Amino acid sequence: MLTKKQSELLRYIHERLKETGVPPSFDEMKDALDLRSKSGIHRLIMALEERGFIRRLPNRARALEVLRLPESSTPATPRSTRFAPSVIEGNLGKSRPVALGDSFDSNETVTIPVMGRIAAGTPISALQTRSHSIALPPDMISGGEHYALEVRGDSMIEAGILDGDTVVIKKQDTAESGDIVVALIDDEEATLKRLRKRGASIALEAANPAYETRIFGPDRVNIQGKLVSLLRKY
Repeated sequence: MLTKKQSELLRYIHERLKETGVPPSFDEMKDALDLRSKSGIHRLIMALEERGFIRRLPNRARALEVLRLPESSTPATPRSTRFAPSVIEGNLGKSRPVALGDSFDSNETVTIPVMGRIAAGTPISALQTRSHSIALPPDMISGGEHYALEVRGDSMIEAGILDGDTVVIKKQDTAESGDIVVALIDDEEATLKRLRKRGASIALEAANPAYETRIFGPDRVNIQGKLVSLLRKY
């Protein structure tokens, strides 16, 4: 029998995999279960693995697979306050799988420009000019102007954003603390990071422990948009 926290975590992982195809990060699991540290999540993951409810996949960052659910419990799914990317993959068991390169009926798509590459790791230059366009289902975007960027680097892997992914960005110049944003630093360097507001300063936080959080004065960072969806090519 699982403990309450073990059941909550298992259900949360299961629901996230069903919704996005990407397991939640340890930070997301910690926040969802209202724990103080990631070490508690690590212990819960190990317990679930030992009991045969999940399996950790080798050679893949934070990859988890739910093998089974408890037969006689339906714990409420914890509510996460973090970004859960809408990942469009080649096959997630959906009735209409979508991948980059797929074609759609022109009446069912919205075309947005791809504006070059964005760093999720070692900084690269600022946003480039429009390179090409992609067609998306309308439900992948909300109201307002959008553009797409190709991700280079691995600093956001624990947020489910991998090297080679294409991120869909809603163009806006403001964001809330905790949002994943395109930030332009000193009008020279564009990066994809999680925004944290620390008093008068702005922190750009990676989702990979190998990268340090970078802190800037507010006059050095301009928000170029907020992440709303993500596409993956296989």
